[in-house]
Amino acid sequence: MYGKIDSYVLHLIQQSSPEKTAWNIERVRQGKPASWNYIDGCMLTALLEMARILGDSRYSDFVESFVDSFIGEDGTIRTWEKEKQTLDDINEGRVLFPLYAMTGKEKYRLAAERLHAALQQQPRTHEGSWWHKAIYPNQVWLDGIYMAQVFAALYEKHFGQGDYSDVVGQLRIVRQHMFDEQKRLYYHGYDASRTVFWADKETGLSQSFWLRAMGWFAIALVDLAEILPEGSEKAEVAALLSEMMASVSTYADEETGMYWQVVDQPGREGNYLETSGSSMMAYAMLKGARLGVLAKEYAAKGLKTFDGIVNKYLTFHDEGIDLGGICLVAGLGPEKDHRRDGTYAYYISEPVVNNDAKGVAPLVLCYTEVRRLIQAE
Repeated sequence: MYGKIDSYVLHLIQQSSPEKTAWNIERVRQGKPASWNYIDGCMLTALLEMARILGDSRYSDFVESFVDSFIGEDGTIRTWEKEKQTLDDINEGRVLFPLYAMTGKEKYRLAAERLHAALQQQPRTHEGSWWHKAIYPNQVWLDGIYMAQVFAALYEKHFGQGDYSDVVGQLRIVRQHMFDEQKRLYYHGYDASRTVFWADKETGLSQSFWLRAMGWFAIALVDLAEILPEGSEKAEVAALLSEMMASVSTYADEETGMYWQVVDQPGREGNYLETSGSSMMAYAMLKGARLGVLAKEYAAKGLKTFDGIVNKYLTFHDEGIDLGGICLVAGLGPEKDHRRDGTYAYYISEPVVNNDAKGVAPLVLCYTEVRRLIQAE
C-alpha cells in the first residue's frame, strides 16, 4: 500500500505546475489564476517531508522549482497582495527556511524578511492577537495559528533573536477564550469586539466545533513543539498539545479512528467522517509521540486514524488514486455572507471533494510520520 501512496504523490506533482496544480481544487472551481496561497503552501510543506523521509530529490526539486517561479531575486513575491493583510498568505512562506538551508539562495531569506515585516504590521485585537484578515476585523480563527505562528517561530529560529514570546502569548489568548471547558474542545472563531453576526454577544465565540479548524491548531502546536528550544515556552506548548489530544481522542469514531466534520455531533444527520481534519489529528498524535511531547500511546491512536482514512476514503483504480471525504472550504462571514454563520447546518452544507490539498497534504504529512514509525521499529 505504501508504495502506491508514493506513486500517488509523484503522480500529483507530475500533473502539476506553478500555474496549475492537481491539488488546488478550490482555486480550479473558482476559476482563479495561480497565486501565492496557503493551499499550495500546505502541499509544498508535505512534499519537503516526503523528500526527507524517502531521500528522493524529485519532491524537493519540484518544491524549489515551484517556489522559484514566485520569488524574485530581490525577494519580491509574485501575486502576493500585502495590503490584504491575510494570515493565510504567510503560510507558504514556511518553505522558504528549508529551501534557504538547502540551496543558500539569498532570495529565499529576502522573501522571508518581507513576510515577517508584513506580520509586524498586521492589525491586532486589543488583547494582542493578529486579526485573521483585514476583512475580518478583531477576529481570531484557529486556522490562523497554523498559517502565521509557525512561520513566525521559524523566522525567530533562523533569522531572528529567538524571541518566541509573541507566538506563545497568542496561543495563551486562544486557550483563554476559545476552549470550552465542558466539552474540552476549541471553537472555530472568536470576535474580540463581540459585534460580528456569527459571534455570541457575551463570549464572542462562534457556535460549533469544526474539525479542520481544530486540526490546524493541533498541527500548529506539534510543529511549534518541534521548533521551540527547550524551556518553559516549549513546555507550555507541549502541555497545550497534550491537553488537546487527550480531549479530542475521546471523540474518535470507534471503528475507524476518524473524526466527524462537526466533532461533538457523531452520527447526527448530515455529519460525516472527514479526511482533512482526521489526518491533521493523526499527524499531531504521531509526530507528538515521536518527539516525546505526547505519550507513546498516541502513536497507536494516530496510526489507527491513518489506516481508517486509507481504508474508508483512499481508492485505488486503473486511472490512479483518489482521496475522498475532504471538506472543500469553510469559514465565518464576512458580513456580506451570512450563510457562513458557524452553525451545524452550515458546516455540513459545504462541498465534499476528492484530492484537494487541504486533505491530501495532511494525509501525506501523516504518511511521513507513519514511515518514520516503521523505520524506528
